[in-house]
Amino acid sequence: MAEANAMATAAGVAGVADYQILICGAGPVGLSAAALLIARGVAPAGIALIDAKTLTQTAADPRSIALSYGSRQILQQIGAWPIASNPIEQIHVSRRGHFGRTLIDSVDYALPALGYVTRYGNLVTALAASLKRLAPTILRPARIVAMSEDEDAVSIRLDDGRQLRAPIAVQCEGGLYTEQTAKARQRTYDQTAIVAQVHVGAPMPLRAFECFTAEGPLALLPQDDGYALVWCVRPARAQILVTLSDVDFLRELDTAFGTRLGRFTKVSARNSYPLGLNAEPAPSARIAAIGNAAQTLHPVAGQGLNLGLRDATNLARLLAQHNTPASLRQFNAQRRADRRSTVGLTDLMATIFAQAPGGAFGALPQMLLGVGLGLIDGIPPIKRLLAEQMMFGRR
Repeated sequence: MAEANAMATAAGVAGVADYQILICGAGPVGLSAAALLIARGVAPAGIALIDAKTLTQTAADPRSIALSYGSRQILQQIGAWPIASNPIEQIHVSRRGHFGRTLIDSVDYALPALGYVTRYGNLVTALAASLKRLAPTILRPARIVAMSEDEDAVSIRLDDGRQLRAPIAVQCEGGLYTEQTAKARQRTYDQTAIVAQVHVGAPMPLRAFECFTAEGPLALLPQDDGYALVWCVRPARAQILVTLSDVDFLRELDTAFGTRLGRFTKVSARNSYPLGLNAEPAPSARIAAIGNAAQTLHPVAGQGLNLGLRDATNLARLLAQHNTPASLRQFNAQRRADRRSTVGLTDLMATIFAQAPGGAFGALPQMLLGVGLGLIDGIPPIKRLLAEQMMFGRR
């Protein structure tokens, strides 16, 4: 693996280095795309990944992420599994204080788990280790300052003056603005997510919870000996919650979630971020957008990274056959159904709470949600469809 602090390309520092595929972003989706391409027969020397952070910086990222069972299967294909994680065998979905709940259990689908909770850094470390023996070029830390597309290729200029060129580029990094990161479908939710690690008095280590409150979903994902918390509330309330003392915050969390896990006993430092939808990237002849470059979703169903890994799998299969714009057109057509169904599900669930007036009991969207949860739990085919969407996406 070629780290690029002071690396001279084969074409010379002042020249242009030619590759088959350029991958912008060496996070989980970018690293997975490279490994999947190589597994499909693309020569490692023809692939270059570019990332603004060092591997050490990325591996230190403590954020909690949820991997579906389908994502585990993808990671197994490229030698990046097992990783340090907590399995989720059950998902309990409910409405706080109102009728309506469903329980999804891995036993019903003959699977060892519905998904897994790990840390971003753990996943990146495992993927980087699986790529190390394959030795694609990885340029980091390196920042892209210009990207252009012409009839024959995509050209990239880095902040140190190096220039790269390839017939196809894969954009995985949502923070880099290009025409392909501008989305046609955008929405800002009236919600802010508060994230933290919490401990409870009576944990259920193999069960995750998605509790719909008056202001938004509250998720608890089993991690280590506690839970990763994602609590979505109105922005004004979020500003108050993040400044409370730990004791007062835990009291508010008890009220919001209830006591089915006992009382909340401990909370880590809290962070918050606004929530929105950003999807349906602009088409391009030679630049594919996947992962965060293609869509950023509400965390209500934990599907963002899983959708990105499915993007990477499909794209690698097509580009390994033909490294051409025709393959990108096929990719966009084949991914449309999964992307739209996943985006639609998360957007619908988030929008119900963004629009309901204070979550009042009489609010029609809230009542329909409660009825829907009851129907899901009572009608096995509907429950299976929901579970399969969460575990595998639309295939």
